[in-house]
Amino acid sequence: MSNEYGHILVAVDLTKDSHKVLERALPIADRNHAKLSIMHTLEPLGFAYGGDIPMDLTSIQDQLDEHAKQRLAEIADPHKVAKEDQHVVVGMPDTEIHRFAEEHDVDLIVVGSHGRHGFALLLGSTSTGVLHGAKCDVLAVRVGDEDSKE
Repeated sequence: MSNEYGHILVAVDLTKDSHKVLERALPIADRNHAKLSIMHTLEPLGFAYGGDIPMDLTSIQDQLDEHAKQRLAEIADPHKVAKEDQHVVVGMPDTEIHRFAEEHDVDLIVVGSHGRHGFALLLGSTSTGVLHGAKCDVLAVRVGDEDSKE
């Protein structure tokens, strides 16, 4: 078995830290001559509202989807990540990341990992969930304000 990575998936939350997560993955992809995909997961709107709203959320979901695609492009395009390797999916982040990784033979998942305080507790749970269900290596990149000593 080769110890090189062939396909690297960078999972981002579209915050300012997303650039840092992608920038950590790029040299690994270069060294391994690996394909690099970047993805963002949107939680379905119906999920957020418990599904009891008697209105069609499709058009709002489409707008959110379009906005997420634009934000992802702003992160990916400067680093020459091809459009077809930029993915916005709807679902629960860790589930969708695992599904994508298995369907596309990903052998390294790169995620941002936030500090464990305040609102970051919620955000940090995605990287934990990704780690626990992954069938490949996971690189958690430290992000957040607590390490802004650079």
